Amino acid sequence: MLIKPDLVESLESKIAYLEYNLENISNEVYELRQIIEKQKVQINFLANKLKAVEVTNVASRSEETPPPHY
Repeated sequence: MLIKPDLVESLESKIAYLEYNLENISNEVYELRQIIEKQKVQINFLANKLKAVEVTNVASRSEETPPPHY
């Protein structure tokens, strides 16, 4: 059984196309992974900053103004 040259050429062309697309996808995945790693660092930084901030609705005694009847 002989393999037709057109079929071989078509398969080679498809393989080249798939290899090209695989390379592009691989590069995109790498770039996205880099972005994700940077965002993780930024999120951790912001989370630590938020933990360091103490939020309260009550002012300290020195900051409060005395009531008007004093």
